Amino acid sequence: MNEWLSGSILTLYYLILGTLACYGVHRLMLVVIYWRTRREILVTPAPPAQWPMVTVQLPIFNEMYVAKRLIEAVCHLDYPRDKLEIQVLDDSTDETREIIAQLVDRLSGEGYDIHHLHREDRSGFKAGALEEGLQAARGELVAVFDADFVPNPEFLRRSVPHFQDTEIGMVQARWDHLNRDYSLLTRAQAILLDGHFVVEHAARHRGGCFFNFNGTAGLWRRRAIEDAGGWEHDTLTEDLDLSYRSQLAGWKFIFLPDLVVPAELPVEINAYKSQQNRWAKGSVQTARKLLGTVLRAPISLHAKIEAFVHLTANFTFLLMVFLSVLIFPAMVLRRGEETWKLLAIDLPLFCAATVSVLIFYAVSQGGTGKAGWRRLWQLPAVMGMGIGLAINNSRAVLSGLVRDGGVFHRTPKYCIEQRGDGWAGKTYRLPYDVTFLLETLLAGYFVVCLVMAVHLEMWLSIPFLYLFLQGYLHMFLLGIGPLLRRPRLDPAQ
Repeated sequence: MNEWLSGSILTLYYLILGTLACYGVHRLMLVVIYWRTRREILVTPAPPAQWPMVTVQLPIFNEMYVAKRLIEAVCHLDYPRDKLEIQVLDDSTDETREIIAQLVDRLSGEGYDIHHLHREDRSGFKAGALEEGLQAARGELVAVFDADFVPNPEFLRRSVPHFQDTEIGMVQARWDHLNRDYSLLTRAQAILLDGHFVVEHAARHRGGCFFNFNGTAGLWRRRAIEDAGGWEHDTLTEDLDLSYRSQLAGWKFIFLPDLVVPAELPVEINAYKSQQNRWAKGSVQTARKLLGTVLRAPISLHAKIEAFVHLTANFTFLLMVFLSVLIFPAMVLRRGEETWKLLAIDLPLFCAATVSVLIFYAVSQGGTGKAGWRRLWQLPAVMGMGIGLAINNSRAVLSGLVRDGGVFHRTPKYCIEQRGDGWAGKTYRLPYDVTFLLETLLAGYFVVCLVMAVHLEMWLSIPFLYLFLQGYLHMFLLGIGPLLRRPRLDPAQ
C-alpha cells in the first residue's frame, strides 16, 4: 500500500481512538465523583406553611394505549386538590382525542381541576404545546410528565418543599422502568438510562456542574422557565435547551435520586432507534446553539469542561462509525510490529474507550440497589447496543449539525408492563429505515474481518473485531426478529 495512504489511515485511526479514549476517561471521572459523594443525602425540607399552586402539564400526541393510565395517576397525586391544576396538552389526531375528552369530562365532574387543551396543529411540537399551556397555567410551579410515565402519589409532596429555597429553579426525579425485564432490548435500555441518572446526573449535580431536565418527571419554578426565555422549539431536545438557558440565567437545579418515577421503555427496536435519533440530533442542535455561550459564561472551568463533554458526547457515535471502517485496515498495516508495541499502544486506548463504559454501567447498577449487581451479566448487551446505535445516531448528528428543529417523532407506547403484554398487532408501529441495511452490511463486514484475522493469524485483533461484530450483529438480530414475525396488519389501521 502507498506509504502516504497507510500513514494517513493509521494517523486517523489513532486520532479517533484517542478521542474516544478521552470520552471514556471522562466517564471514569464521573464514576469517581459519584463514588466519593454516594453517601450524600439531600434531605427533603419540612413542608411549607402553605403549599404553592402547582400546574401539572401532560403533553400527549396519539397515545391511545397509555393516556388514561397517565391521567389517572396524576389525579392520584397526594397534594391539596385546591392547589393542583392539571392540563392535558393534547395534539392528537386519532381516537386518543376522544378517549381524553371523555376521561377529562368524568374527572372534572368528580371535582378535579383538569383541562383538556387540544390544538389543531402541532406547531412547535412538544415545546409549542408546553409554551401554549403555560400561558393559561395558574401554577407557581409546573410539573411535566410524558405519556409513558406513571408518577407515584408522593411526587409533589417530596419535590415541592425544595422550592422554599428561592434559588432553586428545577427539581428532577430519577426514572425507573415499568418493563425492565420484558426483553433483552428493554434490559439494555434500562441499564443505559440508569447510567445517565444514577451516575451522570448525581455526579454533575454534586460536582457543581450543569445538568438537565429530562423532559419529564420534573418540577419547574415557572419564573425559571420565563427568565430563560420560555420553551423554544429550534432544537429537538427542548428540555436540554431550556435547562442550559435557565442555569445560565442563574437558577440552580436539584436531582433527587431517591425520588423515582417509573416509565414504559420502548419494546420495539425501530421505536427505540427513533427516540435515540431525536435525542442525538437535539443534543447536537443544542450544542450549536448554546456551547459558545456556555464557554463564555462566568462559571468555573470545571463546569465548562463538563458542559462541553455533555453537549458533544453524541459525536462519539460518528467517530465510532469511522473507527468501524478503519480498525481492520489499521491492524493489517501494523501486522508486522512486535506484540509488545501493539499492547503498549492499542490496548490502553481500547481499554480507556471500552472498559470504562463497562465500569460506568456496572457502578450504575450497584447504585440502583442490591438487585442491581445481579444484572451485570447484561452488560455485553449494553456494549452491543452502544456500538450498534452508531449508524442511527451518526445520521442524527450529521443532521443536527446543519439543521435546526425538525419533526418531533414521538416514541410509540403500547402499555407494556410485563412479559405477557403484547404489542405486535397494535398501531403506531414505525417503518424500518436505511440504517438497518447499513447495520446489516457492517455486521457482514466484521464477519469477513474476523475470518481474515484468523486466516492471517492476527490473534490479538480478534477480541477487538468481535466487539464491533457483536454490536452490529446485535442490532441486526433485534431488527430481523420482529420483521420475520411481523403480522399482516389490517389495511384499515
